[in-house]
Formats: sequence, C-alpha cells, structure tokens
Amino acid sequence: MSELQKTSVFGGAALVLVALALLTTPRRAAPDAFFDVGETFFADFTDPEMATTLEVVEFDEETAAAATFEVTNRNGLWTIPSHHDYPADGAERLANTAAGVIAITKDDFRSDNVTDHESFGVIDPLDESVSTIRGRGRRVTFKGASEQVLADLIIGDPVEGRPGFRFVRVPDQNRVYAAQTDIGLSTQFSDWIETNLLGVERDDVKRVALNEYQIDERSGGIRRQGEFTVDWVDQDTWTADGTPAGKEVDYVQMNLLVGGLMGLKIDGVRPKPEGLSGNLRQAFEARTITNADLQTMQSRGFYPTQSGDMLSNEGELLVRTDIGVLYTLRFGEILYGSGNAIAIGDDTSDDEETGSGENRYVLISAEFDPDALPEPEQPSNRDFENKPEGQWTDADRANKSAADLHAQWARRTEEGRARAEQLSTRFAKWYYVVSAGSYGRVHKTRDDLLEDIEEPAGPAS
Repeated sequence: MSELQKTSVFGGAALVLVALALLTTPRRAAPDAFFDVGETFFADFTDPEMATTLEVVEFDEETAAAATFEVTNRNGLWTIPSHHDYPADGAERLANTAAGVIAITKDDFRSDNVTDHESFGVIDPLDESVSTIRGRGRRVTFKGASEQVLADLIIGDPVEGRPGFRFVRVPDQNRVYAAQTDIGLSTQFSDWIETNLLGVERDDVKRVALNEYQIDERSGGIRRQGEFTVDWVDQDTWTADGTPAGKEVDYVQMNLLVGGLMGLKIDGVRPKPEGLSGNLRQAFEARTITNADLQTMQSRGFYPTQSGDMLSNEGELLVRTDIGVLYTLRFGEILYGSGNAIAIGDDTSDDEETGSGENRYVLISAEFDPDALPEPEQPSNRDFENKPEGQWTDADRANKSAADLHAQWARRTEEGRARAEQLSTRFAKWYYVVSAGSYGRVHKTRDDLLEDIEEPAGPAS
C-alpha cells in the first residue's frame, strides 16, 4: 500500500470516528430549556379591558385550607362574590392588575422538575393530590365576559437577590420561571370597595345628634341618657342647645368626629335576611322575620321592635347633611377576630374571641329629612316673566328673587331625596363591621364633645 493510500485510509477512519462521536455524544438540554425565555405567558391576552373577573386563591398554612377572593362584573354591576356579592368599585383596579399580569415575561427559566415546586413555592393551592401544606403559591386567574380563561398563573416565593422577582409557573405545567411580578395585586376587601362609606365630605355635615342609651341584655331594659344635638355655624364654631353652664362645644372634637365619619372604614360585611332589608314594621306584619333572624340580630347587638323601630347596644349617631340626607348609625355588639372571620364571617365563630382584633357591628340607614330644607315663600305672581327686565317694578324684582330661591330649594330637595334613596338602597342589605379605631372616632358622648369655656384674661397688673 502506497503512502497516499495509507493516508486516505487513516483520513477516512478519522472521519468515521468523528461522525460516531457526534452521534453518540449526549445532546445538551440547555438550548431547549431556554427556548421561550423573554416571552409573555399569555400571548392572546393583550387588552386589560377584556378581563371581567379576577380570582385569587391563597393557601393558609395555619388552617391548611385555601381561601378565595373574587371580584367580577355581572350585567354591568361590579361585585365581590367571595364577600357575599358586596358591591365593588373594581373597574380601574382590575384593569390595572390585568395590565400588570399581561406584562409579566418569562425572564429566567429555573426548572421543569416537579420536585422543585415546593422549594420555589409554586404548588397549586387548589391541588388536593399534594399532601404537603408548605410551598403553595398564590393562584391568580383572569376571565373574560364569557368565563373564558384569559390568564392563569401561580405566583410563588421571592427570588433571592432579585428584588421584585418571584418564581412563577402556569398550572398544569411543570416549568418554573423567575419573573418580575410587581402587579399591584390586592385581596384586601377594603381596597375594592367605596372607601367613603357614607359618601360625605367635611363641608356637607351640618347637624350631629347623639342618641345616648344602652341596652341591658340581661333585663332587656334601656338606660337612656337622652339626646344631644349639635349644629354647625362655621368652620370654627358648633353650637348646641342645653349646653351646661360653663361649657361649650369643642369645635376641634367636632371636626375630628366629622373626619371619622368621612373615614369610616369597613372591615367586613354580613348580608341581612330578606325580611330585615326593608320596612321592619311591614316585615313583622307580613311575618317575614323569623325567630332565627331575630336571634341573629340580637347576637349582633340589634333589637327590632314591633313598632318598626330599631334599638342597638350602644346607642345611635344621627348625621344630617346640607341637602337633607339624614344618616342613622346604630352601634351593636363587639366582634373579635381577624381576616376572613371579620371580612365575611367564615367558619370561625362570630361569637368567640378568636383573634386579637376587636371590631364592632354597625347598622346604617339613610332617609331624607325635609326639616333640613324649609320651603321658602313662593312668589306672589310671575308677571315678571312676561316683561323685559327694564320694565320690572320693585314687586317684580322681589318676585323674581323669590322664584329663584324657590327653584334653588326645589333642586336641592330633589338632589337630597335622590341621594337619600340611593344610600338607603346601598345600606339596606347589610350589617357592617368596622374596626375598633373607626368605632372610637365616631362613637362619642356629650362629655367628649364639650369643653370648659375659657375665662377671658384679666387686665394686666
């Protein structure tokens, strides 16, 4: 064999060995694992306005149970189904949260091994096939108007050393990613509802009345201290009839009380039975109130009477606005607990001291008080309407002024009646639960609202 032939043979053998090496060497998985890094999770979900329902499921390790928070739009009305379908102020917040989820990208692939899910905190909180209670994430689901799923994601533990990043995965998929998830997601009941429960501003409140009494639960008797009514004069002055000698209304305390009304914070709600959401006297006559309904009310500190009135454990606060809306806040029983025990009254009893929080049941009603807007005198005639203004007599001018005042009164009366009706509908269905702090800011005695009159300083010696 010539040298050239030998070289050709060795060269061919080398090529064969290289080919065999390429064929038998294990392929690296890394390129396949990272094929979708940088992509969004839900390519078809691009418009936040498509979302009409948000569902968030969280796992409570202490109770070993999943808790669901849901807000949805049904027939144009935003409600919170997980909280007895309480009305929600949810459109803007839901759109913002949806936009945050749309923007989440698969920033960094971490694992496709199911055994890593616990350490990353991305076990589905609804997965009953997994025995461990640790390592369960928060499942966030968005749905559209036809209940189609737009996005569904499990958000797990924070990624160490990368602020704003968490481990995430799509349910029914093993792949786990690190992703930036600063989406402003809240499951706090108070973040999704109208925060100004009464809908009043500082300048609206013109009269406050304390109806001070207490119910003796053992005897059923009533300990009355009477009523104390305070009227607004100007920013620094409130006045009250029957003020004891040497006392005056403390305008600072009154302003704090009004501030407490503006910031009255709902921590929870309970639906009233159907018979208790309307006129109590009619409900008694129609016998739509059951003994169970009455027992529930009494356990919460409220005592309906056969005449259609309502009494409460800790008296009442009446608030009247400049357009004649009269609110009545009735203060009931203490409620202990925290979390969903307060927000919705879950399996934790309302009647036991189940937590460190101390809260208070409150019933609220609204009606129009015509005494707030006395009708002004009407014009004696309307002859001025048929004359040029330059030909008006003094009587015409007086009638024009009277007509303007009466029209203004009619507009304000109509506004007050409409507002009272709107609020009455809002309050009629609910028991409210407020925090001890909110309760303390609006539940006052007359002594709280009075101060000693300062004696004028004497002449300098």
